[in-house]
Amino acid sequence: MKLFSQLVLLTAIGLAATSLQAAESDQVLTGCAAKKADIQQQIDKSINPFEKAGLEKALSEVNEHCTDAGLKKEREQKVLDARHEVTQRTKDLDKAMKKGDAEKINKRKDKLAESKKELQQALDELEK
Repeated sequence: MKLFSQLVLLTAIGLAATSLQAAESDQVLTGCAAKKADIQQQIDKSINPFEKAGLEKALSEVNEHCTDAGLKKEREQKVLDARHEVTQRTKDLDKAMKKGDAEKINKRKDKLAESKKELQQALDELEK
């Protein structure tokens, strides 16, 4: 009976530890921690020694210089730049539409779509 109760106790402890580890791994990393984890994941997947060396240097730089406040400011600036680019591309498209040149209109639409995509990526990065 004593052996059975010890087995039940050990099983309960093991289950509690497993659920605790699962809860920790579900936490979403943000800021510099997310950036470090992303670089480390790329290092782990890389088989190219030159790429690995570059990624390890990047990780070292992030460890040395990255701050969450600085990273947020950098990402906010990217969003502002991307918004400015979308505004400029919209003006360019409007001008092309006034002139009526179908080829220029299509080019400007493509560039505007690309700028909007970059803006969305910048906004997504800001949330990390």
